[in-house]
Amino acid sequence: MLSKVTSFALCGLEGVPVEVETDINKGMVAYDLVGLPDAAVKESKERVRSAIKNSVMRFPINKITINLAPAGIKKEGSHYDLPIAVSILKASDQLPCDTDGYVMFGELALDGSLRAVTGILPMLISAKAKGYTKFILPAANANEASFIEGLQVYALRSLSEVIAFLSGEKQFSPAPFRSYDSVKSNRKYSSDLAFVKGQRIAKRALEIAVAGGHNILLVGPPGTGKTMLARCIPTIMPDMTFEEALEVTKIHSVAGELSEEGIVTLRPFRTPHHTATTVSLCGGGNGRVRPGEISKAHGGVLFLDELPEYSRSALEALRQPLEDRQITVTRAGGTATFPADFMLCASMNPCPCGNYGSAELTCTCTPAQIKRYRSKISGPLLDRIDLQVEVDSVKYDDLIADGTEEPSAKVKERVEAARAVQRERFSSDGIRTNANMGERQIKKYCRLSTECESVLRNAFETLHLSARARSRIIKVARTIADLDFSSEIKPQHILEAASYRSLDGDML
Repeated sequence: MLSKVTSFALCGLEGVPVEVETDINKGMVAYDLVGLPDAAVKESKERVRSAIKNSVMRFPINKITINLAPAGIKKEGSHYDLPIAVSILKASDQLPCDTDGYVMFGELALDGSLRAVTGILPMLISAKAKGYTKFILPAANANEASFIEGLQVYALRSLSEVIAFLSGEKQFSPAPFRSYDSVKSNRKYSSDLAFVKGQRIAKRALEIAVAGGHNILLVGPPGTGKTMLARCIPTIMPDMTFEEALEVTKIHSVAGELSEEGIVTLRPFRTPHHTATTVSLCGGGNGRVRPGEISKAHGGVLFLDELPEYSRSALEALRQPLEDRQITVTRAGGTATFPADFMLCASMNPCPCGNYGSAELTCTCTPAQIKRYRSKISGPLLDRIDLQVEVDSVKYDDLIADGTEEPSAKVKERVEAARAVQRERFSSDGIRTNANMGERQIKKYCRLSTECESVLRNAFETLHLSARARSRIIKVARTIADLDFSSEIKPQHILEAASYRSLDGDML
């Protein structure tokens, strides 16, 4: 007898319908699984056999042929266990019911219980777009699935429960819908600008960077608080909307990094080690193409501590996603495009020993060592970093001062006000922040007076800037003007924006 059960495969962040077709006939006992299955799918045979037997059902001793259609798409992951088991039970007349309206996911344990699987959210979203509304999946994935409105999601704990539900022996209620607003306030950041003493210039630069979505480089001796400042960036970024949270959650779901809450409520802060490979940053893998650190930072911050210590190939891989806000990964397992709209924050020492330019400590590096250290960062990559800020050492008196520093909440209010101005400005342009402006938007929204052009020309010639660096200065100046609620870019805005490019001449 032939039976069909619907599941889904993942191609990047998109779900593709997969029909699990099972045919059971008389003949030599065999179990053939076709349709480009990977090792995890092939190994489902023993899991399914034990789960069926331990669910007090009979595993057919016949010729069993299972086809995962369409055959041209590689099937990966253990979430096919449940649809394969149900398909076998239907084909062997042990489950005489109609399952055409259901989409099923789930890994089976040997005792028949259902284990959580990765990538549920993007598969559910794709399935809903294709008209599917009823789903059966593991109870451990219920939270992840409960944020999509308009679906009937039956989160069950075992194959026995699935059999009882489909046969009508037992009734189960769909998982209740949960609103994003009910959970987004449950988690808080551990960092806050109120705990950072001094560093007035660096804090101002962070505010500008976040307000306009600009990339930032912090340069200073060890122990000046560069990492602490970087960790405060998410605390002054606007809260994620539900649409942003879903997009971020899809990436983390595919990567298998979701918390029990089922949705990402805080903006990501990813800080890969400097030994990270290009593949770990960009994404890939031996089987299904998985997102890397660049994509996992989508909607949040990618922090590269000690920037020159990263490999040249890893750093150069950042150039394309910094421009396009997405990354296309091509590997032997296929090609996938992941969103990569993140804010890059990097930090570095001014020289190998870290004391170059210090008023208190002596630098032991030779000019050749300093040049070699700084040359690890290419000019094209540096051009894509809008703000380059020198972070000075903090005096002891500043550390023990009783005065309170401005908390992140206050800075966040100003950032959100500036973002609101940008949303209104770009409402018909398809972009959200000043950092996303192309030349067309720059010409339209960043008209410069003669005085501003004179200031910018002087900075361009003095710092030996590139054409890209000039555009970046204009974008940063537009953000500074937005923070001042100024409709026009003024000379002081250009001057401040140009001051954050002062390292260009030294670094190149």
